[in-house]
Amino acid sequence: MPAPSRRSFIMKTAGLGCKVCGWGLLALMSAGAVQAADARYPQRPVRLVVPFTAGGSTDLVARVIADTMHASLGQPVVVDNRSGASGLIGAEAVANAAPDGYTIGLGTISTLVVNPVMLPQSARLDQAKALVPVVALASIPSVFSVHPNLGVHHYGQVIALARSKPGQLNIGSAGVGSIGHLIAERINADLKIKLHHIPYKGQGPVVSSALSGETHVLSDQYPSSAPHVAAGRLTPFAVAAQERLPALPQVPTFKELGYPALNDLAITWFGIVAPAGTPPVVVNKLNSAANAALQDAAVQERLQSMGVQALGGAPQRLSSLIDETSLTVRQTVREQGLQPAAAR
Repeated sequence: MPAPSRRSFIMKTAGLGCKVCGWGLLALMSAGAVQAADARYPQRPVRLVVPFTAGGSTDLVARVIADTMHASLGQPVVVDNRSGASGLIGAEAVANAAPDGYTIGLGTISTLVVNPVMLPQSARLDQAKALVPVVALASIPSVFSVHPNLGVHHYGQVIALARSKPGQLNIGSAGVGSIGHLIAERINADLKIKLHHIPYKGQGPVVSSALSGETHVLSDQYPSSAPHVAAGRLTPFAVAAQERLPALPQVPTFKELGYPALNDLAITWFGIVAPAGTPPVVVNKLNSAANAALQDAAVQERLQSMGVQALGGAPQRLSSLIDETSLTVRQTVREQGLQPAAAR
């Protein structure tokens, strides 16, 4: 075969060079298009997945924040309740969504800390790899109360009664391996009492059982228990909060009673997370919108009326909350000899 002429060789290599240049130009144009799309985000409504049923404290706070984020984003933030399996179903819906910022989720102490420890290995979601923190939203104090029929009215009387009747007073939780279960175990260990743990399918039935007298001690987020406390259907004896609640100035915190680990474990917090791989510019826009919502005067007034403390800040604040609470949860699990539960 004759060697190609110098002219034909130049023409062929020039053509190959044009193709390579074309491919490189196409890649640059694609990257530029993605960056431009990120810069214009959002261009349609954003879905906020709440991994619990509507009407609970977490859902109520999420809706207050979501409604106000609209002002900064220019698009609605629509709450989508995906309950089940202690929040695992909702968390997986976020983790499996496209990382474009149009599906985000509410991450809680249950989904981000408790489930990775207490669910079986086969059912766990590795949130460190599947989700990225966006912003810490709020913390909610818990109130510990008893049914009025017990005839006790403050902390000392409750503990004395429980110690006189070991195993005879019941405490409910949202299920084996739930945060409520861990709190019940921590109460027994720290307060040197023996409450009988009864698992239910969700926090709603837990509250109902306490109101009916089926269970005697209730651990619940303050916003959902507040109406029952105000009506005299529940008698509060302690709270888990950084300081006493203005609405319950006579009720001590577990921190001041000498049980800081129990106090911290029972303070519920949550924040916004997004699927891993979400562009930083999108995460930053969501973070800014959430912080703006938390600084809104009407939002602050609404949260304060519910006993909720606004948090906010950079995504790293949510990361720190996850790390710090994980230490307490793992310590409780280790000390009480608890084992992972079946997928709930």
